[in-house]
Amino acid sequence: MKISSHDIQDGATLPNRQVFNGMGYSGDNISPHLAWDEVPAGTKSFVVTCYDPDAPTGSGWWHWVVVNLPADTRELPEGAGSGIAPLPAGALQTRTDFGQAGYGGSAPPKGERHRYIFTVHALDVAKLDVDEDASGAMVGFNVHFHSLDSASITALFN
Repeated sequence: MKISSHDIQDGATLPNRQVFNGMGYSGDNISPHLAWDEVPAGTKSFVVTCYDPDAPTGSGWWHWVVVNLPADTRELPEGAGSGIAPLPAGALQTRTDFGQAGYGGSAPPKGERHRYIFTVHALDVAKLDVDEDASGAMVGFNVHFHSLDSASITALFN
């Protein structure tokens, strides 16, 4: 699989549009555009996640989790995780480490450089049996057993 974005670049700094508005930051808190192709045969749905492995929690930080994206989905527009643009029918955002569903932008402790890994996972099932209160870890557990392939962009912020 391959992933691309109009808004973020692999290895580059996240723009202010994708930074959290709170916790000492004044970003726009808008989810980025993501697109993917070269999808494996047998793909029945997708999951999109944004994860910060550098968060000082002992378990990282889930910034965005979208499950049950239909198999014919090939992109999410900017703002789809922020309520600005629609998600495809049937898609569901689950709880992030901010405590609610929806995109939560970068907000590392001041002076720390963190990685934000945006990943699209191709799955062999049409739907994960989770609800909007499922944690990123629970979704990740389910993805592990159904993953056909994945692709990531890692952006940075400090």
